[in-house]
Amino acid sequence: MTCNNRVLIERTKAAQGPLGPLDTFGHAVPAGSTVPLLAHTAAGRYAQRMSWLTEYVRPKIRTLFTRSSVPDNLWHQCPACQQMIFHRDLTVNRKVCPHCGHHLRATTTERLDWTFDENAYTRIELPKPVADPLRFRDSKRYADRLKEAREKTHTEDAITVAHGTLGGQKAVVAVMEFDFIGGSMGAAVGDAIVAAARLAVLQQVPLIVFTASGGARMQEGAVSLMQMPRTVIATRLVKDAGLPFIVVLTDPTTGGVTASFAMLGDIQIAEPGAMIGFAGARVIEQTVREKLPEGFQRAEYLLEHGVIDMVVKRTEMKATLARIIGLLTQKEQQVAA
Repeated sequence: MTCNNRVLIERTKAAQGPLGPLDTFGHAVPAGSTVPLLAHTAAGRYAQRMSWLTEYVRPKIRTLFTRSSVPDNLWHQCPACQQMIFHRDLTVNRKVCPHCGHHLRATTTERLDWTFDENAYTRIELPKPVADPLRFRDSKRYADRLKEAREKTHTEDAITVAHGTLGGQKAVVAVMEFDFIGGSMGAAVGDAIVAAARLAVLQQVPLIVFTASGGARMQEGAVSLMQMPRTVIATRLVKDAGLPFIVVLTDPTTGGVTASFAMLGDIQIAEPGAMIGFAGARVIEQTVREKLPEGFQRAEYLLEHGVIDMVVKRTEMKATLARIIGLLTQKEQQVAA
């Protein structure tokens, strides 16, 4: 056998696939078909090369360039200075921007953890009024809005009440949740304020309320408006018992909440930059037909004009509340003696 014949036989064997000879594109050729010998050889090499590329090289490339999954909440943008804040830094700083000092909004659970000693407190079970007294519906059923808000905030309504120790002193604390339909005040909020006041009187301890609300809840109509006098009466229960009633105004506190219990505290405290008012600034400008001053309805402006008593940073809030409670309760004990 000549050398050339031996090479041709070897090339023919190399072009054989598991099902017989292969054509130019690497496909099996039926028995009896005539395929050029050179095509067999090229197709075999092509099929082997593509098999290696698809089975080995392509997975390696995908692994190399595939991005690993990263959580979406690692970084937060400050709404005031637009700087990015790492989530751990924000948590340690109690949701206060380390760049500009802006106070971001907080949840009820976060405020309770920041206020009580060693995060030790007990939430009380609040009365459950009729969920949808007017069977209200706009673009969506009110009952559906309540369901969505509860799933989002993991609270029953726009307020949470708990009792525990603050600086070693007992206190009842009510915290409003703005993310629950804008912290609007309906029958559930009114019932909660009354329940908190009665608990404070029963335990003979101060009542502290953190406000964050857009006002009355329109979906409950007149039922919501009736909560304004109810909450005012609740504050009188605490004051008539000779107990301190302290209000901490957070961003934002507006509407019917401002026009009722939120402005009746023995001590009025506000967080820096908090918006506090009844009507919106644009409505006031259109009514009085004058340009409002810079910083109108902000905590610092209200402090300057004597509406509130002090503006306290969130990182100093617990110590300030403990000091105020100590001073007020000590004075009352001396008067009673």
